[in-house]
Amino acid sequence: MREVYCALDRLIAYAHEKLGLSQRNEAYVRNTLLDLVGLESYEETGQTYDGRSVSVLLKELVTACEKANLPAAENAERLTDSVMGALMLSPEAVEEAFAAHMAISSAEATEWLYSYCVLSDYVKKEKLDANPRFTAENGLIVTINRAKPEFRDPKKAVSGNSVKGGYPKCTICRTNEGYFGRNKRTLRTVSLELDGERWFWQFSPYGYFHEHGIAVNEKHIPMHVDRSTFVKLMQFVDMFPHYFIGCNAPLPRIGGSVLAHDHFQGGGETLPLHRAPVSVALRHPDFPDLEAGVLDWPGTVVRITGQDAQRIADLSEIVREAWCSYSDAARGIVSENKDGVHSAVSPTVVRTERGYEMNIILRNNITSERYPDGVFHAHPEFHVIKKESIGLIEAQGLFILPGRLVEELADLEALLVSGGELPERYADYAMIFGELKEMSASFTAETAHEAVKKELASVCERILENTAVFKTQAETAQFMIEKAGFIHD
Repeated sequence: MREVYCALDRLIAYAHEKLGLSQRNEAYVRNTLLDLVGLESYEETGQTYDGRSVSVLLKELVTACEKANLPAAENAERLTDSVMGALMLSPEAVEEAFAAHMAISSAEATEWLYSYCVLSDYVKKEKLDANPRFTAENGLIVTINRAKPEFRDPKKAVSGNSVKGGYPKCTICRTNEGYFGRNKRTLRTVSLELDGERWFWQFSPYGYFHEHGIAVNEKHIPMHVDRSTFVKLMQFVDMFPHYFIGCNAPLPRIGGSVLAHDHFQGGGETLPLHRAPVSVALRHPDFPDLEAGVLDWPGTVVRITGQDAQRIADLSEIVREAWCSYSDAARGIVSENKDGVHSAVSPTVVRTERGYEMNIILRNNITSERYPDGVFHAHPEFHVIKKESIGLIEAQGLFILPGRLVEELADLEALLVSGGELPERYADYAMIFGELKEMSASFTAETAHEAVKKELASVCERILENTAVFKTQAETAQFMIEKAGFIHD
């Protein structure tokens, strides 16, 4: 059993160094770990922390348990999650430490919490850093997520984020903190107050961008967007001005998969949408203190900018109400029918020297016989690249593509170099492969790779165009003028 004892002692030394384990609690924690691995004895080994990552230390523990024929090794993920949960500070202690850092600055507080979540192995940063990612010439960011499964069926995406049995009520309820059934022993959250309501913040274990996290309503109530949503978003960036924060449209197929629980997404990265300029300047005669306009963006987005959060919330609500009641048969826009509501907005806000910048993305999830997955969704010719919902993050220009593309695109690159024909199993790539071949008469490994990246970015831009409810900025401006009371600036 010595290898097991050594592995446990190295993890305890790591916890002293990185996780705030006190000397007073060491014996208690060690006994907890012995229980987790299924041992009733212990011999001191004198092991110290040698600087290796926690993932390496955890693998050593699992291997040692396997060699010792300990049953705990049969479920390695649960074992490692439970071990790290025991080594960490308690939720209350994390909250207290976060508050102490907040007294210095919110940026320091979020940096500390994110680092702690990485050190505790809740945020799987090593896996995230291994995901392919690039910023394209068109400004979009393209990533391939090898850490999570692809959900091509929206119903399966929703079921993948549900919890059967009623406890916790869903995957983002605060009662998940420490819940063994979903390997959440290492989850730690911190409390927020938004527009007089109790919320909390947590980081995503498989985030899509720097310090990706979610703000969650403590009450398990359905996602919705109203005036209070705009207020909450701006209050969040008041607390954390170094973050953006946004809300998915509360609609199936185009919104987030956890529609049953009110929540936002945000983090510490400037996304492409935030850098997009206004192409058509507008103003509202009742709000002369606010700037507005239609963005130069493939999707349909309007921006409202100003210093007064309550005024911005009022004007944003005018835009939301105008859009949610608008139908246009010629454009295929149906706001509501026998199947329910189909129009919603997806707001996202940042703080700049100009004040709050509230970007309001107009979304619609109506389907048709031609587009059964959604008229304003990625069209079928692009499903080989992206069939999953185009939610808040993609709508802002950061695309999360399925892990299978790593192998499939490598095969396409090899075919470009060899001059080979597309095999039958890749028939769905016919259009894309044809566009790739048109880029050059001959390819090297390097030029083929660059061509594939360029094509991916082009496909992602065209998917955003598919999601646009108005196909030109001029049409969007006309809607804002006719239905929401704006005028040209």
